[in-house]
Amino acid sequence: MTNHWLMKSEPGECSVDDALAAYNATVPWIGVRNYQARNFMRDAMQVGDGVLFYHSSCAEPGIVGIARVASKPCPDPTQFDPASHYYDPKSTPTNPRWLMVDVQVANKTRNLSLPDLRAHPALADLTILKKGNRLSITPVDAAHWQVISKLLLIE
Repeated sequence: MTNHWLMKSEPGECSVDDALAAYNATVPWIGVRNYQARNFMRDAMQVGDGVLFYHSSCAEPGIVGIARVASKPCPDPTQFDPASHYYDPKSTPTNPRWLMVDVQVANKTRNLSLPDLRAHPALADLTILKKGNRLSITPVDAAHWQVISKLLLIE
């Protein structure tokens, strides 16, 4: 069974265009520093899972691409680098706290913004639309994935 995810990235950190320009359109999803998001990667993500690539903290946040999980979780190297703003002094190579996966972008889409998502009653309980949701990685159920896929391909 394939899972589906919404993964947020700030365009200044890694945009969908940056990912498309990377070798094999694949980027390491580094910098996740929330235990629940990390646990999604560790416990539920599988190679081949679908990803909605979401731009956050920008003028018009929204889904901007379709991607897939391209690797199994592994330790995020930025946690060990004192020069990185993702550095975690309590994390060690023998006991890493934080994980990353590689994400491969299949295609860039139009920006399916938050108002666009909110306009569809079938998406009312999509996690990204819930008040107070700030997780960088959230599961997307199959019904929501189908609605969003249709919106990106048909509208």
